[in-house]
Amino acid sequence: MSQQAHPPYEAAEPETPNLDFAGTTPYEDYVKADVLTHLQHTLSDDPGEMVFLVTTQVMELWFTVIVHEWETAAQALRADDVPTALAALKRSVRELEALNASWKPLGQLTPAQFNSYRGALGEGSGFQSAMYRRLEFLLGEKSASMLVPHRGAPRVHAELEKALHEPSLYDEVVRLLARRGHAIPGSVLHRDVSARYEPSDAVEAAWTEIYSGDQNAELARLGEALSDVAELVWRWRNDHLVATRRAMGAKAGTGGSAGVAWLEKRARKNVFPELWTARSHV
Repeated sequence: MSQQAHPPYEAAEPETPNLDFAGTTPYEDYVKADVLTHLQHTLSDDPGEMVFLVTTQVMELWFTVIVHEWETAAQALRADDVPTALAALKRSVRELEALNASWKPLGQLTPAQFNSYRGALGEGSGFQSAMYRRLEFLLGEKSASMLVPHRGAPRVHAELEKALHEPSLYDEVVRLLARRGHAIPGSVLHRDVSARYEPSDAVEAAWTEIYSGDQNAELARLGEALSDVAELVWRWRNDHLVATRRAMGAKAGTGGSAGVAWLEKRARKNVFPELWTARSHV
């Protein structure tokens, strides 16, 4: 008996995928995996250094994605497009969770393990990360002095200087509150955006009013998305602090930083401060 033919709408599944390409694979052309996997150049003989280096590089990639999301959200808020901003913020929450999980391979380093390759870092330190600095600038943590380490890299310095003088994500949020009828004073709306954002009683009052109303309203949902972001940034800072304290105690950090003392100071700072203080008045 002859084998029944496949119906015309049911194509036979190939036994193997296409394996023959004239040049590099389409996957490589898109992902650039060969570039990514050959960027690891360890400077010590310690096998643990590879984990440290790759984890740090992965963190830099997550910084890049999160900066993209927050810039997308800021641009959308500027155009009164809250749904697009909310979508970007919600994506960034999942990305922040992945970023924070990056501490897992490093979070239990003993002093001896860290010291085995710490010398390879030289004057290198995480606070010199330009992409992390852009992330902090978007949160309103502005400081012109943080451009100084990048003077020798013109493109990076120009990108940071541009970010310094642009409104932060939270500046765009506060301006949206004003356009939606909340009494935000001119001193806040027209502040020098290259300076660190300082809490405002008027902005706190606006969030108090928003949280005292319909919890499904657009601005309330925006506030909660921002709170999710702020919480995960706080967790990132604390995980960094704990990992550093475990690996090196209270010793001075690389690059001339104060190490744990510097991280403790950062961990005490709230992102989007009025979103937290307003809750005491609802």
